[in-house]
Amino acid sequence: MNSSNLLLFPAIFLILACNPVSEGPEKENSPSKGLVPDYTLTKDQTHNKFSKTVPPILTVSPGAVIEAFTEDASDEQINPGSGIAALDSLDFEPIHPLTGPVFVEGARVGDVIKVTLHKIELGTWGWNAILPGFGFLADTLDSKYLQIYEFEPGMDSIAFNDKIRLPIQPFPGVMGVAPDTEEMLSTIPPRANGGNMDDPFMTEETTVYFPVFVEGGLFSIGDGHAVQGLGEVCGTAIEAPLRIIYEIDVIKNMSIQEPQYETEEYYATTGFAETIDEAARKATLYMVEYLQRHHELSEEEAYALCSLAGDLHIAEVVDVPHMLVTMHMSKQVMGSR
Repeated sequence: MNSSNLLLFPAIFLILACNPVSEGPEKENSPSKGLVPDYTLTKDQTHNKFSKTVPPILTVSPGAVIEAFTEDASDEQINPGSGIAALDSLDFEPIHPLTGPVFVEGARVGDVIKVTLHKIELGTWGWNAILPGFGFLADTLDSKYLQIYEFEPGMDSIAFNDKIRLPIQPFPGVMGVAPDTEEMLSTIPPRANGGNMDDPFMTEETTVYFPVFVEGGLFSIGDGHAVQGLGEVCGTAIEAPLRIIYEIDVIKNMSIQEPQYETEEYYATTGFAETIDEAARKATLYMVEYLQRHHELSEEEAYALCSLAGDLHIAEVVDVPHMLVTMHMSKQVMGSR
């Protein structure tokens, strides 16, 4: 499951002069640009459904840098003063307020939206909960639990209890483009458009690629997590508001079916499905296709390399009806770093 504040530019959003369109999936770093936003979006400019009918709140040229503030996953139903009784009245309808959508000029169906997460900053608080009837072990452990956490600037870990500290690594649990449907789809499961991927590897200085299903892409982001393990098995991370600076671009010569991402260390494919087996199969197949297309391997070589050097990760198992599996491939192994 699973963002904060600032004034928006007046007028109906200025359009930047067009920047060159990117050429391919191996990212080029531009850290200085990533820290200088062209636009600011506030935590109040949100929606919580995926549909091509959700109107954009901002139109930009490729290469725009956007500062986005996001609410926590509960849409502020839980707050720093909440006690466990807040869970009894928690309404799932407002869950996942997403900042956006952003329309990117020149993005057409079949293109790829490239989003580079240059900076991710935590708000001042977060929460973690176990909700009855929700979570990977909901049919076994009928529990109710709420813990509120407070964050100070510069913290790199947080106390879970008197003996355990958890490393802080904030990331947006939900990122996605609009699917080609007028139906107002729940943000809770991941899909081909991205959505609630809950992948803790998609953190600062990661570049994420999304297939474009509608003109402009209509990209949205939210569901901030301060801490989360792979799987998110109890159903929540430490849910927290975020300030995110991201750069958004369009790639014309790259075709993907589901999101993919990369860091300096590895390239990753994702696969969603209703079972771990099928999700893992899709993530592996997409990596085979990537290795063939971008590293000139035969199908047999790519498949063998996935077995020898590919790492499958279960990103999340709780967002029914879908779960997400990823495959990572070291860039050192591929000879691209």
